[in-house]
Amino acid sequence: MAAGESFAADKGASSNGTAHAAAAAGEESSQPARSPGAPRSPASSRLRGCLRANLLVLLTVAGVVAGVAVGLGVRRVGLDPAQVLLFGFPGELLLRLLKMIILPLVVCSLVAGAASLDPAALGRLGGWAMLFFLLTTLLASSIGVALAFIIKPGEGATTPKLFGAEAGENAPQTKEVVDSFLDLIRNIFPSNLVSAAFQSYATSYKLVPIKKNLTDEFGAVHENLTYFKLPVGSEVEGMNILGLVVFAIVFGIALRKLGSEGENLIKFFNSFNEATMVLVSWIMWYAPLGIMFLVAGKIVEMEDVLVLFTSLGKYICCCLVGHAIHGLLVLPVIYFIFTRRNPYPFLWGIVPALATAFGTSSSSATLPLMMKCVEEKNGVSKHISRFILPIGATVNMDGAALFQCVAAVFIAQLKNMPLNFIQVITILVTATASSVGAAGIPAGGILTLAIILEAVGLPTDDISLILAVDWLVDRTCTILNVEGDAFGAGLLQVYTEKTMGRVEVEELMEIKTDGPDASKGLGGGEGSPLIEKDGAVILRGFNACEKESVM
Repeated sequence: MAAGESFAADKGASSNGTAHAAAAAGEESSQPARSPGAPRSPASSRLRGCLRANLLVLLTVAGVVAGVAVGLGVRRVGLDPAQVLLFGFPGELLLRLLKMIILPLVVCSLVAGAASLDPAALGRLGGWAMLFFLLTTLLASSIGVALAFIIKPGEGATTPKLFGAEAGENAPQTKEVVDSFLDLIRNIFPSNLVSAAFQSYATSYKLVPIKKNLTDEFGAVHENLTYFKLPVGSEVEGMNILGLVVFAIVFGIALRKLGSEGENLIKFFNSFNEATMVLVSWIMWYAPLGIMFLVAGKIVEMEDVLVLFTSLGKYICCCLVGHAIHGLLVLPVIYFIFTRRNPYPFLWGIVPALATAFGTSSSSATLPLMMKCVEEKNGVSKHISRFILPIGATVNMDGAALFQCVAAVFIAQLKNMPLNFIQVITILVTATASSVGAAGIPAGGILTLAIILEAVGLPTDDISLILAVDWLVDRTCTILNVEGDAFGAGLLQVYTEKTMGRVEVEELMEIKTDGPDASKGLGGGEGSPLIEKDGAVILRGFNACEKESVM
C-alpha cells in the first residue's frame, strides 16, 4: 500500500504540472504550512524547481555579468602588471583545470566510442558529422563575406601604427599555403604520441645563400649571391589534438576487431572516461567563479578601449553581427528543419558551456563541460556526444571561418585592393579548409588567417590590426564553434532515434553487458559497452530511454 500511495502521490504531482526536479517541493506543499493561512502555491513550487534545475546555468551567466562589472570597476584602481596577474589567478586556475582534463577525456572517450560502434555505423556517423560541419562552416564563411561587403569595415579604419609595434611583433610568421596543408597532414600522423600530448609540428623557414658565377657580355665573371627560402620543420608548443583524435579512433576500431580479447582494455577506457566525467562535474561548480575572474582580468588588461572601438568599430560590429546571425538563426533553423523540434531549449541547455567558451576563449577547454551539458540537459547519448564532440572541437570552426573571411575582406578594403569573383571564392574555400587545422586554443584562428591572405595576394603585415581586437572577437568565435559542435551532436541523436529499428542502426547500438549491469546499458552510464564476438545483446528499449531522457 505504501508503494501504491507513493506512486499515486507522484502521479498527482505530475498532473498538477510540477517538474521532476521540484518533486520534493511538491511534497512539502501538501503538508501544513509553516505559518497559518499561507500555503505554498503550485506556481511557487514550479519556480523553485525551475531555479533548482537551472542553478548552474544562472550562476554561470551571473559570473559573466559580474566579471564585466568587476573588471570595469577594478580598471579605475590602476593595477600594475603583477597585480593584474594576481587578480586573474582564480580564472587562470579554471583554465588549468579544464586543460588538464582535455587529454584523458578526448583519448578515452574516442577509444571507448569507436570500440563500441560497428565500423560501418561508425563511418556513417562520422560521415554525417563531417558533412554537417563542412556545410555550416561554408555557410559561416559566406555570411562573413556578405556582411563585409555590406558593412565595409575597412573604410575609415586606422592604420596599424596606431597600436604601436607591439601588436606587429606578435603576428604569426607567414607560411606558404602548400606548407600549411602539409603541416596539417603531418599532424594527423604524429611521429611520437607522447610528444603529441604537448607539441605539434610546424614549418618555419630559413634563408640559404646560393652563390652563382655569372658571365657578362664582355666575358667577365661575376659572383651572384641569392637566397633560397628553405622550409624547416620543428616541434612547437601546443597539443596536437588532431593527431590524438585520429589515433584514438583507429585504436578503438582495432580493439573492436580483437573481439573478446579486447574487452578488458575497453573496460579500462570506459571506466577512465566515467571517472573523468565525475571530475568534470566537480569542475563545473567552480566554473562560475573562474569565468568571472577570467572576464574581469581580460577587461583590466585592456589599454584603450575607446580608441580601439573608434577606429575598428565597424570591423568588430561586422564580426559580432555575423556570429549572432549564424548562432541565433542559421544553426537553430538547420536543427529545426531536420528535427522538427524547438532549437532554443536545446540552446538553453548548453548555456554553461557557452559562457565557459566566452571566458576561456578555447573550444578545447570547453569540451568537458559541453559533454556534460548535452548529455544531462539535452538527452544526447554518451555514444554520440563522446564520439562527435571531440571531433567537432578539432575540425568544426564556424566562428573562426566567419571571422577570417571578414578579416580578409577588411584588409583588402583597408588597402583599397578590389577583390574579383575568383578571389572571393578563393577566400571562401580557403577559410573553410584552413579552419579545420585551426587550433582549439585562444587566437587559434589568427594562425591560419595568413594562409587566406597569401592565397589571394593580400599583405600579411596588417594582421597586427586583427590582433588588436582579437581578445573580443575570438571569444564570440569560440561560442559559435562550440555551439555548432553541440547542434551537430543533437542532429545525430535525432537521426539515430528516427532510424532505430533498422538493421544498420541496430548494429550501431550493439553492446554486450555483464550480468546484472545489463539493465544499465547505454542510458545508465554504469555499464561498459563491450563487443561480443559471436553475437551482441541489442537494447530494444534504447529508443524509449533516449526519448524519455529528452523529455
